[in-house]
Amino acid sequence: MPEERVKRKLSAIFSADVEGYSRLMGDDEASTVRTLESYRKVMADLIDQFRGRVVDSPGDNLLAEFGSVVDAVQCAVEIQEVLKAKNEELSEDRKMQFRIGVNLGDVIEEGDRIYGDGVNIAARIEGLAEAGGICISGSAHEQIKTKLAFGYEYIGEHSVKNIAEPLKVYRVPMGPKDVAGKVSREKEVGPKRWRWAIIGGAAALIIVIGAVAIWNFYFRSPAVEPASVEKMAYPLPEKPSIAVLPFTNMSDDPKQEYFSDGITENVITSLSKLPKLFVISRNSTFIYKGKPVKIQQLGEKLGVHYVLEGSVQRARDKVRITAQLIDATTEQHLWAERYDRDLKDIFALQDEITMEIIKALQIELTGSERVRVVAKGTNNLEAYLKLLQGQEAFHHRSSPGHLERARAIAREVIALDPDYPKGYALLAQTLIREVGHGRSEFPSTSIEQASQLAQKVLDMDESDIDAHIVLGNIYLQRNQNEMAIAELEKAVSLNPNSTEALGALGRMLLWSDKPQRALGLFQRAIRLDPIHAQRAYLNLGQTHRYLGQYEEAVPLFKKIAQDEPDIFNLTLELIVCYTAVGKKKEADAQVAKLLDMEPGFSLRELSMRIPIRNAEPKKTYLDLLRKAGLPD
Repeated sequence: MPEERVKRKLSAIFSADVEGYSRLMGDDEASTVRTLESYRKVMADLIDQFRGRVVDSPGDNLLAEFGSVVDAVQCAVEIQEVLKAKNEELSEDRKMQFRIGVNLGDVIEEGDRIYGDGVNIAARIEGLAEAGGICISGSAHEQIKTKLAFGYEYIGEHSVKNIAEPLKVYRVPMGPKDVAGKVSREKEVGPKRWRWAIIGGAAALIIVIGAVAIWNFYFRSPAVEPASVEKMAYPLPEKPSIAVLPFTNMSDDPKQEYFSDGITENVITSLSKLPKLFVISRNSTFIYKGKPVKIQQLGEKLGVHYVLEGSVQRARDKVRITAQLIDATTEQHLWAERYDRDLKDIFALQDEITMEIIKALQIELTGSERVRVVAKGTNNLEAYLKLLQGQEAFHHRSSPGHLERARAIAREVIALDPDYPKGYALLAQTLIREVGHGRSEFPSTSIEQASQLAQKVLDMDESDIDAHIVLGNIYLQRNQNEMAIAELEKAVSLNPNSTEALGALGRMLLWSDKPQRALGLFQRAIRLDPIHAQRAYLNLGQTHRYLGQYEEAVPLFKKIAQDEPDIFNLTLELIVCYTAVGKKKEADAQVAKLLDMEPGFSLRELSMRIPIRNAEPKKTYLDLLRKAGLPD
């Protein structure tokens, strides 16, 4: 019988162990074990976030596998930085420092385990690293030297146990470098070795290139399989399409989540302002917050070509941001960078990241487009940080009292910097949302205050779309439909990727008897926010119902009812549609449900709340509800 072939593949292998582990155990065994378990948990979580997997962790060692050298090295750097911060809390004699080695090599796969020279080399290189440091092999360096801005120091060739040929080894300095991929000058090769150095270097290059080619063609791991355009839930847009994942909060303090979320949201907002880009809404990407994500699956589910991910670490007046742009259809890293800056430079840093992404996507900006994406900030850092907290509260709709908290914080922002338009915009948003939800004690007063605030914002910054959306909603409340449409069209022109602006304009057009224009806007909103599009589906269904297309409307309403069955307006819509198509049993069930939700319901009161301008569709709507048995 022929011998069974072993399964081989090329992987990025990550090996780590504790420097001075025996001494630590001898001094205090129980404390060492507790620290080791804690640090292992940190490492395992970071390995998972960087799309790797822990293969084994015997004693003080940890072995992990990655599909990408970029991911492996970025993960190694983040691990060392996080552990360094944790070690600062320990006394000098209790600090636990890991040495890390990374290699790109051929491995044998047997179940969940991996073996072979690729693993052995990673372990040997790890032994060359300093405590708290990282060393990488020559093959790993070839893959990342122009992709990661860590800087690399060549420390020569090293003969290691059980490996026939000497290995080229590079140290990854832990401080930021000005030039991406800059390598310290290699040691000169002596005259007796130059021929062998050339031959060995050429052979190594051939092996690396050949191995990478074989890996890409035959053995690419399913975990990094590129997204299939054919399997995408939606067709790829003609323009570059991108999803920005929530940046991971790498700070020790979980209360800093608002800061990492704010950075993410600002990058999304800046990119969304460009008509040349298709940018998925924050609502659809933030559901992945804190969850392991495969780029392939994300690309297919959202129907995007590119994915941006990153992390944020804030320590007092310093901030570190890492970001990488990945082509989901090839799994290639188009751009990756790490920034270490003073916190006061956060505005310029956010603009810089946005511009780097635009550059990587090969988008040419006009002068006006360049001005559009640059954030209008404040010189008061405390005001900016407060604003991020207020925005976090504003978005937490499920949290009781979230509008009140956001409003109080908005007033703090204004007090800190009266010239910062975003504080006034947030305050106006809280007031108009409260009115829209019917929770304002004095709605007319709230509307007037919101109007004044929005106008003040536009006097400071005419491009603020939040203020235009607020004014559009205010004109709706005042039955000034044409003025509302003008404001909302301005908001959409300023941010063509804003699902909030698209939805508000669509609703205004529907209520102004322009349903055909509204249809296209709601469809765009669903495509930009495919996971969190319940309201857009409701609006799209209402538009079909308005046009008398009841059969088309029902599936849209039922889609929402699967997740949120107790929406009052949804129940009304289902009553109308079931009655119109003669499904009395289904209509009766919805009528009973609605009267249970609102026992004092009357058609007369509902009629006063319907904002539709055209009397005929409004009459048809009320007649069908009356036919279903709802009381006048």
